[in-house]
Amino acid sequence: MQPGGAISAVGALWRTACLCLCAVALAALAQPAPRISELSPLDHDYLAQQRQLVTDLAARHLGRGLGGDRDRDIDTLQSLLDERVVTPEQTRELQAMGVILGDLLAADLDMHWVVYEDAQGRSRALRYRDSDNYLFPITMISRRREAGSDTAVATIYRRAHDIIAGVRAPVPFQ
Repeated sequence: MQPGGAISAVGALWRTACLCLCAVALAALAQPAPRISELSPLDHDYLAQQRQLVTDLAARHLGRGLGGDRDRDIDTLQSLLDERVVTPEQTRELQAMGVILGDLLAADLDMHWVVYEDAQGRSRALRYRDSDNYLFPITMISRRREAGSDTAVATIYRRAHDIIAGVRAPVPFQ
């Protein structure tokens, strides 16, 4: 080995690592920013249909409705899963349950439904005020169930809640 050979090998490795990091950073910068827009009338209709689907399932199979009471509605969603009214193969129903979960999160966290469009496609999401903080509750239950996870709806809610609660501006004490 020539004198300084180890140093030049380390230098070459360092340069390669820096070039890789630069390439990753440039690729991230090249991604267009997501487009955020208000819900269209079709989006409003879709969300209303999803809410009605879950309301009908809960009334028909559990004998109870959904009323916006967080704990009761989360319990109702969990019962739909526990009693196998909604199974992991029922993506539409699972995503409808996600709409209900999203409504509860929106009410508790000062969030609102928006359309989020990026390179992956178009999604309905919850946005915290006018910030860049989003939740995608429609798939929070469905993706877990379809992957075989039995994570409780209350746990999913709490985790999503904590993500946004951590970025919310503190309310001044009066």
